[in-house]
Amino acid sequence: MEIKKYLPFLQWLPHYDKTYFKGDLSAGITVGIMLIPQGMAYAMLAGLEPIHGLYAVTIPLLLYAIFGSSRQLAVGPVAMVSLLTAAGISSLGPASPAEYLLYALTLAFLVGLVQFSMGALRLGFVVNFLSHPVINGFTSAAAIIIGLSQIKHLFKINLPNSEHIQEMLLAIYQNIGDIHWLTFGIGMLGIVIIKFGKKIHPSLPAPLIAVVIGILLVWGFGLTQSGVKIVGDVPSGLPGFSLPSFDINGWSTLLPIALTISLVGFAESFAVAKTIQAKHKNYRLDANQELMALGVANFGASFFQGYPVTGGFSRTAVNNQAGAKTTMASVISALLILLTLLFFTGLFYYLPSAILAAVVLVAVAGLIDLKEPVNLWKKDKTDFAMLIATFLITLTMGIETGIIAGMVLSLLVVIYRASRPHMAQLGRVPGTKIYRNIRRFSDLEINHNLLIVRIDGPIYFANVEYIRDKMGQWLIERNQQTKMIIFNMESVTSMDSTGAHALYEWIQDWRAEKIDVCITGTKGPIRDVLNKWNLIECVGADHMFIDDHSATSYFEKTLDSKNREHLAPYALQSNINKK
Repeated sequence: MEIKKYLPFLQWLPHYDKTYFKGDLSAGITVGIMLIPQGMAYAMLAGLEPIHGLYAVTIPLLLYAIFGSSRQLAVGPVAMVSLLTAAGISSLGPASPAEYLLYALTLAFLVGLVQFSMGALRLGFVVNFLSHPVINGFTSAAAIIIGLSQIKHLFKINLPNSEHIQEMLLAIYQNIGDIHWLTFGIGMLGIVIIKFGKKIHPSLPAPLIAVVIGILLVWGFGLTQSGVKIVGDVPSGLPGFSLPSFDINGWSTLLPIALTISLVGFAESFAVAKTIQAKHKNYRLDANQELMALGVANFGASFFQGYPVTGGFSRTAVNNQAGAKTTMASVISALLILLTLLFFTGLFYYLPSAILAAVVLVAVAGLIDLKEPVNLWKKDKTDFAMLIATFLITLTMGIETGIIAGMVLSLLVVIYRASRPHMAQLGRVPGTKIYRNIRRFSDLEINHNLLIVRIDGPIYFANVEYIRDKMGQWLIERNQQTKMIIFNMESVTSMDSTGAHALYEWIQDWRAEKIDVCITGTKGPIRDVLNKWNLIECVGADHMFIDDHSATSYFEKTLDSKNREHLAPYALQSNINKK
């Protein structure tokens, strides 16, 4: 059983039903056909020769089929990772294509090392720090940068390699007069074919159709003589063995971009894998195993002339829709690419670069999400601000800076929210023993000598100041009428030493001001903490109650027996939008 956990293909292979093969074969061929133009286009986006995109969907795809826990995820080059690869390597200023390729192989190795190590150390939860608004803002901005980076191939104009939108727009403006209209026309034709081909049928290989038409146009009309740029010679044969660089100085330079690709790649891959797995109940997805599987796939890319890979949104959706039941579909896709490498690479000689740009442009256009910012603006201004900040930082300061800033923003929001737990003053529902938030319910019974407070969350070092200030504010609002505070701790999940010390001080200070204190609703783990820090002794065992009604009854029989006139309905307008 343990080996099946680390080699998930053993979970389905012994029970492989021949009825599965029809779906796996259909999906494998469909995705394999998609991978040919996509792999070449994304390699070009990464700054590599197109053939390395095909290499990246052979061995890595086979390795993922063995180690991956998702049975539908289609692994290979994707636009985001390709752009990150280009951005990271270009900043190093490689002196030659061979040195550029060495950096790409080394980057794939480092990504594999980071992802595999994270999976082995059970660190899959780290990706949770990339919140949905951050991923949304980052992805939309990166999609715009990716799209603009393809303008040079679509227009056939000279543009500098940059990931800053202000630099890219300025360069496009300065060179817009040099558009090669024939190249532009071929690119636009490719976009139309890919875009509307998908509307005819989702599984129609529209990118491949665009590639075929582009090749036929260039070959048939001799458009290379008119200045149309083509792919040219594509080496045939299987990917040879390669070695990354093991120079520590080079590693230290590439490590930041490797960490970024590792997190972004895993976030994208796991998000789509989780979405597809929800439609299939016959297997479970394991985040840590996915990390290790992607790590092994990237090792494969490193040692067989590829570059960093991850699971892709569009290919996985098509794979699932075409009927993939197991990772046998990925094996079939890889075999199809290997056959192409052996026998059909010569067919791509006349492939226009503008068609590959069209493949990338259509793919990334779907990554720009306009609905989510509008939705967040209406429902959660904090998340909206985080999305917009990540979006703008990524656009103007670069992709690596954008994702790091997004993670920092996510952490800051988590810390901010953790430092401000929800607190509520409670009142009694008339004629019952039930107590509710006075800001959400009207006509509750409120005794002005009694302050009943519920804290929803832990009491620890990050929020004790906020809790103390909030309590002080409420006591001042009651004009020194409070005779007793009842702490409802039914929603307190934990308490650290700082929280325990703070609670002890509060009890001492309030009693010095002649305000008694009771505690209600504590769960076992919280009672253990209170007992460990002698807080039960401090507050008094006779001041520990099972619920608010018992504590209120105690108060009414003792401290408030002569002040019944303070018990009166206290109406507040119900407002479910207030905390």
